[in-house]
Amino acid sequence: MDPLSSAMMMFGFVLLAVSWFLLLQISFDDDFSWGLTTLFLPPLSYIYACFAWDKARDAVWFAVAGVVLVALGAS
Repeated sequence: MDPLSSAMMMFGFVLLAVSWFLLLQISFDDDFSWGLTTLFLPPLSYIYACFAWDKARDAVWFAVAGVVLVALGAS
């Protein structure tokens, strides 16, 4: 793996982690049960983001950017 692909994948994973932490904070502020769901079942946090789009929009865009960087780095 070349250094550019490694860097893209690393920054992609960092963006995915940041988006999950943002969703964790937003979901705990909104509702305790969604916060626990986000904490213990991280993929379901993006379902919460669909219901609370106005609050979680930035976190979803971080996740999309992270997935794109990981996909570009892997190819």
